[in-house]
Amino acid sequence: MAEQNATPASDQQTTPQFSIQRIYVKDMSFETPNSPAIFTKEWKPDVKLDLDNKSTKIEDGVYEVTLALTVTATVEGQTAFLCEVQQAGIFAIGNMPENQIAHMLGAFCPNTLFPYAREAVSNLVNRGTFPALNLAPVNFDALFAQYVQQAQAKAEGQTQKLDA
Repeated sequence: MAEQNATPASDQQTTPQFSIQRIYVKDMSFETPNSPAIFTKEWKPDVKLDLDNKSTKIEDGVYEVTLALTVTATVEGQTAFLCEVQQAGIFAIGNMPENQIAHMLGAFCPNTLFPYAREAVSNLVNRGTFPALNLAPVNFDALFAQYVQQAQAKAEGQTQKLDA
């Protein structure tokens, strides 16, 4: 007797779907505006990381997510380097409620892209002949929860203004 591994069509239609279509560098730049003088200074940098995440619907169930990292290192008040990387991915997401899709786009996909962006930043810094820069992991779930909380507070504030 043969085993049947076929999944009924109704199960396939209700099972959440997620796949990575492509991961790629959308844009990158590296600037050392104060070179070569910056190389003579003692290397005790103040490193600042700015993150931004945006998603765009390409077609039904297919999204582009772009994670933008800007890393600025300053030494003695002078910019040692400015590194910008936009790491992007195309993701197929389906059979999920809107709030779960929002979480996927705002937390899960950026979490998938971050190691690629971190590696790109590290490589650019290395090519600039600066000491290694290893960016710490980022908790995108916490950032997304904070974003949702701020959006809800803003919406409640606008509702209260309308009621007043």
